[in-house]
Amino acid sequence: MPTLAVTNFNIVCATLGGFITLFGLVSYLFKERFYLSEALISLLAGVTFSPHAANFIKPLDYADGSQEDLGTITLYFTRLVLGVQLVLAGVQLPSQYLQKEWKSLALLLGPGMTVMWLCSSLIIWGLVPDLSFLHALAVGACVTPTDPVLSNSIVKGKFADKNIPKDLQKIIIAESGANDGLGYPFLFLALYLIKYTGNGGAGQAGGARLAMAYWFGETWGYTIILGVIYGGTVGWIAKELLHYAEERKFVDRESFLVFAITLALFIVGTCGMIGSDDVLACFVAGNAFTWDDWFRLETLDDSLQPTIDMLLNLSVFMWFGAVCPWAMFVHNNVIPIYRLIFIGVLILLFRRVPIVYAMHWKIRQIEEKQQALFVGFFGPIGVSAVFYLYVTLEFLRAVTVDGVVREDAVRMEEVMTVVIWFLAICSIVVHGLSVPLAKVGYHLPRTISNAIESREVEEPESFRIPERVYNEARTLRNRHRRRRGGSSQGDPARPIFRVGGSIIQPGTAGTSTPRARTTQGIELETMTRNTSTSGKRDETSAGGIKDNGAVHFGQDAGTGAGGNGMSEQKAEEPEK
Repeated sequence: MPTLAVTNFNIVCATLGGFITLFGLVSYLFKERFYLSEALISLLAGVTFSPHAANFIKPLDYADGSQEDLGTITLYFTRLVLGVQLVLAGVQLPSQYLQKEWKSLALLLGPGMTVMWLCSSLIIWGLVPDLSFLHALAVGACVTPTDPVLSNSIVKGKFADKNIPKDLQKIIIAESGANDGLGYPFLFLALYLIKYTGNGGAGQAGGARLAMAYWFGETWGYTIILGVIYGGTVGWIAKELLHYAEERKFVDRESFLVFAITLALFIVGTCGMIGSDDVLACFVAGNAFTWDDWFRLETLDDSLQPTIDMLLNLSVFMWFGAVCPWAMFVHNNVIPIYRLIFIGVLILLFRRVPIVYAMHWKIRQIEEKQQALFVGFFGPIGVSAVFYLYVTLEFLRAVTVDGVVREDAVRMEEVMTVVIWFLAICSIVVHGLSVPLAKVGYHLPRTISNAIESREVEEPESFRIPERVYNEARTLRNRHRRRRGGSSQGDPARPIFRVGGSIIQPGTAGTSTPRARTTQGIELETMTRNTSTSGKRDETSAGGIKDNGAVHFGQDAGTGAGGNGMSEQKAEEPEK
């Protein structure tokens, strides 16, 4: 007997595949008509299928009920997505872009990131109760980098093509790619100081001096510099090998197109093994790989890389919707919900906008104040913030006293989990809805104004032109009576027709619409043709003559104006 196998694997495959299939049916409508980001839609789908609603996706079951293992799964998933995204971001940039635009990038990555870090930390320090400034610096460092996944949804598509200059799109991509890997120095400066000086340095020897030694040596030397060198070297070697294979026809088209994605997987794995900065290495490798612009131009019109990129984005944001600790936003021991909301609003407004606006006149890609506000506002918080959150949680679990996690590290874990997840959700929702709301806000007042103005304009009153109209039927009877030889004395004058069928007859006043006059003329012309084809004499109707099937109408039956009077006389000669 067949049995149902309702396992977690089958449910996840059915749920993920069904959602992506249904979304694909309306993806153009959502993204290009309504300007909704796929990140927001996937997040809502993840919440719908999570244990908080339909309970189709059960993340805790996949981690055997362990929150620590669930965090590890999320960390590895975000590493994978960021690695692929950043290699593709580096490939998208033109030849030698980092070298040509180093001044603009230096401003955004140097003073720009520093001020973003400090502003975020000050806001968090001021609104989270009983939080030291050193701990606030660690939280602020996680939300300092701009997210390349959400940035792609802003700089791609119909809205970006119409409203964002190409140079501005490129600088946003380059900044979001580079600052993801450069979040390590800001984060580990605070973490090393917390570990070796926090809570009196309990359980850890060495103090601030050892903390700074680790920060310069391990963070800058081994993590950042080694990551840059490793990424650049691997990217350059991969470029040369692909050139060599392509020139000798060793590689087929499918392998050629997927080369950048496999390169990302290789760098994520190898950098992970040596413990270097795989995120920054992936971005540098992507730039080195397309340094001569060859690979970018060869794959410019191909859709394989964007397709894989879309699948990863949909999957990771669905996962976020399922694993996000929604209940902790309301029920926690560190911060009330109203303070969380204030933090979200202030971070979105003051984390990035002031410094970008202050420096925009030195960044050549930002030409106008409106563009500075746009670049400042659209610095989203997303996958990279969640990645740094779980990097931090992994570090804090190693801060122990006698084998037990230190008290300040335990509280730090809860603060970071609540605040960073909330800020990531705020950014996904706000930045996902900003473009459609802006479009509605732009068009709605104009639509309402046009509607009000159209009502205020008074339409002109309809009017009729009075004319003297003679009874059509009586006119026809009199004409037939004359043809039979009857007396025409006492009969009124023949009606005179204008082109279009209007009848002018003295002695009788009336009104008629243009449509009625046209109908009268058509009916009269039809009756005249019927009379002439019945064996009667070829006579014109109403002062006109018939010439090769065409009827010519005059303005005055008694005059020769326009040749009509002469035509009248010729028509009556046989009768005499």
